[in-house]
Amino acid sequence: MKSPSSEKNNPAVLVAGDDALVAEYSLLAESSGYEVVPSTKMKGQKLLAEKISIALELTNLDLDRKKENIVAMDKALPATTAIVTSSVNLSVLDQSEWIAMKHRLVGIAALPTFLQNGVVEVAPSIHTIESTVEVVRKFFNSIKKESAIVQDRVGLVLPRILCQIINEAMFAIQQDVASPKDIDTAMKLGTSYPAGPIEWGEKIGFNQVYAVLTALQNDLGEERYRVCPLLKQIATTGKFWG
Repeated sequence: MKSPSSEKNNPAVLVAGDDALVAEYSLLAESSGYEVVPSTKMKGQKLLAEKISIALELTNLDLDRKKENIVAMDKALPATTAIVTSSVNLSVLDQSEWIAMKHRLVGIAALPTFLQNGVVEVAPSIHTIESTVEVVRKFFNSIKKESAIVQDRVGLVLPRILCQIINEAMFAIQQDVASPKDIDTAMKLGTSYPAGPIEWGEKIGFNQVYAVLTALQNDLGEERYRVCPLLKQIATTGKFWG
């Protein structure tokens, strides 16, 4: 167990967002030697803000709350502190319009279970400066993750592809083409995926998948991102049928 004096010397990371993502990132950060600070402790504590080395905003499901968190971080944290934001359903550029210090904002592909991968997608906006990107790279390197720079687009890369696959699997189930188990088995055997699309949807959370696809449909207006009614039902009720 760490002594109080040793904890004070640890780099600190501020974490806010959806519960599942906060739990995953907090656990990994703590295991890598960071002191994790919940966003609730930020209010009115300027001295605490000054010890934060990086801030993570991991909200996907409530964009009003996301905006509130990012605005609060921008006001409380020193100008040199990077803010890393999940940008699977809203571009970093759009999010940067909420704050004054746009140079500090960097997006990532944050969905539940994605931290199990060795690579994290990092998306700077046109306002993000190189020193901010370097700080983010070093942070992920310190928690044993590689960084892959991707374009600042809704859905980024893997979230967009994976959510589309899950959506198509849902259409197949809805149309009685195959059962969820058969679809998962076929995809694992045929493509060597570590999980089938339905299994993956359950691990990520169908509400998270629905949020990404809805954002893609709203952003691009393309038919291929139309959400399967069955997926919407599961996302909103938690049930396959009924």
